[in-house]
Amino acid sequence: MLHGGGASPEHPGDYRLADAADAKGFVVVYPEGLNRSWNDGREISGRTADDVGFISALVDEMVHDYNVDPKRVYSTGISNGGYMSFTLACKLADKIAAVAPVAGSMSHFTLDACKPAKAVSVLMINGTGDPLVKFEGGPVRGRGDSEPITHVVEFWRKQECGNALVNATQLPDLDPRDGSTVKVESVACPGREVINYTIEGGGHTWPGGVQYLPKRMIGPVNRDLDASETIVDFFSHH
Repeated sequence: MLHGGGASPEHPGDYRLADAADAKGFVVVYPEGLNRSWNDGREISGRTADDVGFISALVDEMVHDYNVDPKRVYSTGISNGGYMSFTLACKLADKIAAVAPVAGSMSHFTLDACKPAKAVSVLMINGTGDPLVKFEGGPVRGRGDSEPITHVVEFWRKQECGNALVNATQLPDLDPRDGSTVKVESVACPGREVINYTIEGGGHTWPGGVQYLPKRMIGPVNRDLDASETIVDFFSHH
């Protein structure tokens, strides 16, 4: 579980990921990026750490010291941690079976350079009302750029499943007061999946999580989707 930029792993209970993981027998690891950030491939001044190497070494340690199954290692994270999860899918596919970035995207550079060594299943969650990582792409407040979410989705679909049929559904609007709804688009092919959750009206937030800053700053939290349970369930199938 990779924290967002400026955040830290000290308060992992906000998203209840550990609860969802415990229910299915997962170990959750909360690493900390240097200076509370990840060098996720965007060209951002001051970010020079070899975080791909760091995560690779961390995976090796977990396998060696804690008997973690090397074929069942996954990455999720929010914002900067979401960008970093995409980078791990690109550069560490030999150790990462699936990723689930939340409120994250890929820069033009990372997308163009992405050539995974093996197939990686991908689940994405992004809000159309995200004021930081904008759904339509563009600059991220002095922290590099991001590709439109639709471009990132299309890249992974073609990368993993070619021109396979897209299945689209709408989740029930369980909480009309949250100002958002959820559309799900999935593509499946032998051994892998690409699933995209579009939170219509959703913000720079973790669905089912906490409203960690006012809505006027980050947008609303969707209450129709429990992102933690959804992500852990997705990982359990890969």
